[in-house]
Parts: sequence; structure tokens; C-alpha cells
Amino acid sequence: MQSFGFLSRLAASAALVLVALSALHCQPQPAPIAVPAAILNAKSVFVSNGGSDAGLFPEPFSGDANRPYFSLVGGLQHLQKYDLASDPSHADLVMEIHLLAPTGPQNTSKQLGAADFLPFFKLTIYDRQTHYVLWTITEPIEFAILQKTHDKNFDIALSHLLDDLQALGQPGAVSLYPNPPARQPWSRTGNSTPR
Repeated sequence: MQSFGFLSRLAASAALVLVALSALHCQPQPAPIAVPAAILNAKSVFVSNGGSDAGLFPEPFSGDANRPYFSLVGGLQHLQKYDLASDPSHADLVMEIHLLAPTGPQNTSKQLGAADFLPFFKLTIYDRQTHYVLWTITEPIEFAILQKTHDKNFDIALSHLLDDLQALGQPGAVSLYPNPPARQPWSRTGNSTPR
């Protein structure tokens, strides 16, 4: 008689486990983390000029502090991916370009976590409706001695920023980072060519 009680408890436990497993299987699986839909579906953008840190114009870069803004606008027009809105209220996204010149140690060793002292572009993408930051892309501008090379490196870094932006807006960009688009390696001889 005891074996019958044991078998019935065992059968009841097995049935309970099966019910629990089937309930877990029926729960909706969370969506994979991906590039925000607002970026993928955007048709129009407003470009905002976040400015440039002091000491970058007219040396080491030619032009003035508005050069990053006008270069980005020209690059976006060339891509022909987005309509450029003249008013943020008519855009799906707001993209703010900023050229930063962080101060940091001149020692290139990163053993102590030293900050990189290269100037870099920072493109922040906002959802126009909610004003939330959706994505940020940064691109360093490589070191140079001559102003001509500084300007060339400026253009290369902006080209890389546009490559990142274009790759980000592609469907299936879930695996974009940490695998950004392939680029030509930078070399000290200045033989890299902007795309």
C-alpha cells in the first residue's frame, strides 16, 4: 500500500514539473537588444552644432569651429540616406556633432588608465519626440605634425564617423558593435586614404 502512495506522489510531482516547464516555454521570449527602432526607421534628421572645444581652430585644423558641423551636413547630403530638416520639429532624429579636445597626459602608455589626448568627434543621436539619447558615436582624429596632415586626418575621422552612422542605420545592425565597419588602418606615413 505504501508503494501505491509513493507512486501517486511521484506521478503528481512529475505532472507538476511538466506543467511548470510548459508554462515557462509558453512565456514570450524577450526581444534581443538591438539598435533602437527610431534610428532604423528614421527618414529625416536635424543636425545640431554642438560646437568645438577651444584651441583647435585655426591651428591645428584649418577653418573655424563650425567646420565639423558643415562637414557632417555635407557628408549626410552625400550619403542621401536622410532628408535634412531645417527645423528639429520636422525631423525624426536630432544629431548633435561636437569636436572635443580632451586634456590628458602626454604619456601614451595606457597602463595606468590614462585618457587619450587625441581630439575626437562625438555624434550624439537624439529621439526628436522624447529628447532621449539613442546612440553616441565617437571617432578620434589621429595625431599629425603638419597642418595639411591634421586636415587630412580630420577628413578621415569624419569619413569614419559617417561609415559608422551608415552601418548603424542598416537593418540587422544588432552585431554592429563591437564589430564596426572595416576600415583602412591608420599609418604614421600618411598613406591611409579616406573613403
